[in-house]
Amino acid sequence: MIGYVTIGVSNMGKAKQFYSDLLGDLGGKVLLDMERIAFIGESMAKPMLAVCVPFNGEPNHPGNGNMVAIPAGSKEAVDKFYHKAIDLGATCDGEPGQRIPDMFYGAYVRDPDGNKLAFFEFG
Repeated sequence: MIGYVTIGVSNMGKAKQFYSDLLGDLGGKVLLDMERIAFIGESMAKPMLAVCVPFNGEPNHPGNGNMVAIPAGSKEAVDKFYHKAIDLGATCDGEPGQRIPDMFYGAYVRDPDGNKLAFFEFG
């Protein structure tokens, strides 16, 4: 249902490295790099994350209420992705934990540009 999600960044090199390193365990890598925008994912046929310098040339701004949620595969993997993101320069926006009893386990970070990410597992 989703082809790709685009987030604005201030430094393409830094953003491509951050997301390639962070999502590498899920098979994520830069698949298409067109200088101003790069698509990161497992394949062009699966959902991707795109990072870009805004087309209008204005500074990027993370949206309030916008978030990219990444399925981790297990509660242990949520913890792993959270800590890896922090090690790569993200900041905490909600430590790993059970958010809804027996339904949703998640962790939240802000990437180096302030974009909000969630790592989650249902159950």
